[in-house]
Amino acid sequence: MAAEAGAAVTLYDAKRSVGRKFLVAGKSGLNLTNTAEREAFAGVYSGTEMPEHFWRECLAEFDGAAMRAWAAGLGVETFATSGGKVFPTMKKAAPLLRRWVARLRTLGVKFAMTHRWCGLIPGIPLTLHFADDPTPRTHDAVVLALGGGSWPETGSDGGWVRTLQSLGVAVHELQSANCGWEVAWTPETRARVEAQPLHNLHVRAGGALAIGELMPVRYGLQGTLIYQLGRTLRAMAAPEIRIDFKPTFSVAQLMRKLESVRRDFIRESRVRWKLTDAACAMLEQFHGPFDSAEKLALAAKDCRIPLLAPRPLAEAISTAGGVCWDEIDENLMLKKIPGVFCAGEMMDWEAPTGGFLMQGCFATGTRAGKAAVGL
Repeated sequence: MAAEAGAAVTLYDAKRSVGRKFLVAGKSGLNLTNTAEREAFAGVYSGTEMPEHFWRECLAEFDGAAMRAWAAGLGVETFATSGGKVFPTMKKAAPLLRRWVARLRTLGVKFAMTHRWCGLIPGIPLTLHFADDPTPRTHDAVVLALGGGSWPETGSDGGWVRTLQSLGVAVHELQSANCGWEVAWTPETRARVEAQPLHNLHVRAGGALAIGELMPVRYGLQGTLIYQLGRTLRAMAAPEIRIDFKPTFSVAQLMRKLESVRRDFIRESRVRWKLTDAACAMLEQFHGPFDSAEKLALAAKDCRIPLLAPRPLAEAISTAGGVCWDEIDENLMLKKIPGVFCAGEMMDWEAPTGGFLMQGCFATGTRAGKAAVGL
């Protein structure tokens, strides 16, 4: 945005090549954005003391249609799935990244690799310091787009938090978002549930409801469904989920399907309710044994599973926390350091997977880039 407006732009990156986190995001298919209606789109974002109308206004400047037009301008066509997710037709990130970098070079953007930012002296101009280069650099404006703390091998390791705090900027602790949660499986349960997806579930955490599928794994549970509940779970003193394995049936209906059964209730439920072995294993560990159809039906409709902790930050798809909203103005400039802007995941917001994360980064980058040129 800044280069297209005529600014002389230098992009500094701690690694030897740019876009490493972008490439990681595209490993299983680059989900660029989503076709959700703008009001619904804006509603998926959350953050501590986040301005009420921020995302509605920010997305109006660069929405999903603009994202697809941007990709098309690089010669990359996109398609939308039935669920609204938008991908490049070639699915992967590398071809798009190569064309993106080529466009930036054409615009005159300079690339300074192996430059890890480690300090800043406020003033006009701003002075930047880098860990791998003893020479200070001066610029009229600086946009910090340093990511959260997930996927640290890409350079997004959250080291910037201490640097900004040393400059008096308040930052909420980075936490794992869009991540799996640990469960205390018994060895027997783990052997039966690991890598056995559970479909068509209704799962509650506190007052929040998510619908979809869960993937039991060695350490516990992962998948988009539990990612959606992450913010609620982190706020709970004793995090737990409550699974309805048969959301289209009532307890009474399930009991009628087992009315002739007098024993081996869990075994019969596999046939009469079509419960998977993974679901049965979870019910047996946390609610068994079952001596009546009623007890099993109640458990199948409300299977409480205590969660131990979210997975470590380095494993998370994205992070919550970051620069506090009252530290930045409407143009995403740091109030305490004029001329320094923030963009992307380093601010205190989070969103579910499905194209919303990438869109949020591009939308805030658009606003910050335009504002920086306006100085």
